[in-house]
Parts: sequence; C-alpha cells; structure tokens
Amino acid sequence: MPFSTQRKGMTMTQLHLQVAGCGDVSVQIDHLIIAGWAGRNSAAVEHHIAELEALGVRRPTQIPCFYRVAASLLNPASSIQVPGQDSSGETEFVLIPSEHGLLVGLGSDHTDRKVEAFDVTVSKQMCDKPIAAQAWLLDEVKGHWDQLIMRTWRSRNGERALYQEGPVTALLAPETLLAKLNDAADLPAGTAMFCGTQPVIGELGYGEGFEMELFDPVLDRSLRHAYSVEALPVAE
Repeated sequence: MPFSTQRKGMTMTQLHLQVAGCGDVSVQIDHLIIAGWAGRNSAAVEHHIAELEALGVRRPTQIPCFYRVAASLLNPASSIQVPGQDSSGETEFVLIPSEHGLLVGLGSDHTDRKVEAFDVTVSKQMCDKPIAAQAWLLDEVKGHWDQLIMRTWRSRNGERALYQEGPVTALLAPETLLAKLNDAADLPAGTAMFCGTQPVIGELGYGEGFEMELFDPVLDRSLRHAYSVEALPVAE
C-alpha cells in the first residue's frame, strides 16, 4: 500500500509494487503526469477532440498534452470517494521508473466529466487515480508490445459490462510518448506517467465500480485491479 508524506514542501507517494521477476519493489513518486490525446491515429484523435468540443470541452493546446497532477492522488485501494455521480474511470498503462529499470503498471485516470467540460486540468485533479499493486519490467514486454490488450468492465445499476477493450496499438508506444515528453525521452526519477486510454463502448459515464486489465497474450499473464466508487453527496 502506498502512503503520502511531505518532503521539502512537496507531497510524495511511496508505492509498493509486486514486480514480476523482482518481487516487492518500493518506488517513491514525487510527480504524476497524465498524458492526454496520446492516440497513434491522428485522424481518430482529431475526431474525438471534435466530439468533446461538441460537449463543451476545450480543444487541447498541444497533442499529446501532459497534465501535471498531485502524486498523492495515486491510490491502490479497492475503493475511492468522488463528489457526486459525474465521474468515470479510464484504463491506462502507467510508466514508473525504478531501480530495476522502467516499469509498466496499470491505472485508471478517474476523471470528473462535469468539471472536464469547462476545465480539463482541474478535472484531472478532482479524483484519486487507482493503480494496480503489480507491475512488469518494460524490457520484458518491449519486444511484443503491440500485442498487449487493455480492457475495462464497468458496474452500473448492478450490471457488469465491458466498457473498454482494444490493443495498445491505439496509443503511442512508450518510447514515442517519452520522446514527445522531453528531449531526453525518459521519465525523471520519481515521476510516474499515465499514458492514454481506449474509446469507451457505449455511453461514457459514471459507474459504481470499474475493473481493469492489461493482458499479455505472449507471456499469458495480466495486470489487474478493481475498485468501487462511493459517490459523496454534493451540497446544493
């Protein structure tokens, strides 16, 4: 389980991850980045931007864009609390530097959709970011990266249904995304990054729970995490 603490005026989060082949790995996260508009197909990205513009969401100033949010939002617990019923999850692979090299994790960019309509950056700060307690070494999957598959199931009104599914080929590969982040094409120590998501199946929106999976068909293994969502009453 992670914990948050203060150091020299900043909040950091200590993640304890079970890494295949390495055992328990502790990673200190001082900075968290959420990559947006990280699709490989530029036409599809533009189409999605146009869809969101129609809902009142402002066009990003750059593609991809990188939102900086509080590291303390990382949360591997089995439940999160959110204001009202205007938020939803998004399964994403997560890049995490460690003493063993770059790790691939699994997280949810849980976002308040009502706030997103007037300020995307603020919406990214509204909710905890669930994260799995397991991870892989990037080097172990780099050679067959494009065969990995991401999936999400949403529970809504007591019914569980597939909410997202697709290969990671819909998103920029890790090395491509990192090259757009900075000239060094790497993540500084203490910085984790969520790396984009798949289109939803059906209606975007609230659920009482979300289940995430990153499946590796070559090594026949998965990263998984599930969490429930408690909607807090919103004052009138």
